[in-house]
Amino acid sequence: IITLGITIGIIALNTNKRENFNITPYIKENSKLITFGIYKYIRHPMYISVLISMLGVLILYYDFIDFILYILLTINMFTKMFYEEYLWKQSSKQYNQYCKTTKRFIPYIF
Repeated sequence: IITLGITIGIIALNTNKRENFNITPYIKENSKLITFGIYKYIRHPMYISVLISMLGVLILYYDFIDFILYILLTINMFTKMFYEEYLWKQSSKQYNQYCKTTKRFIPYIF
């Protein structure tokens, strides 16, 4: 599970230009919408990469505190995701069309 999450993250990093990458949900000036590679299927591969990787860590080293931390991480990722989408929708008509053809996390499902 950890390897799957890391692999998704590496694929996303290789698709997205380094100067376009941002750890915060804010859109960098002069950033471009990426709609190919893994981004053709899911809009937020970096967020799902972190969630899958940390799920693997949670399963491997489970305790109740780690479970609570994972829930908080998931809430944080979803909050960032929705805020980032809000910002993109405000600044790009292309993003609205992109949302119609892709899913957020799981291709063809969600």
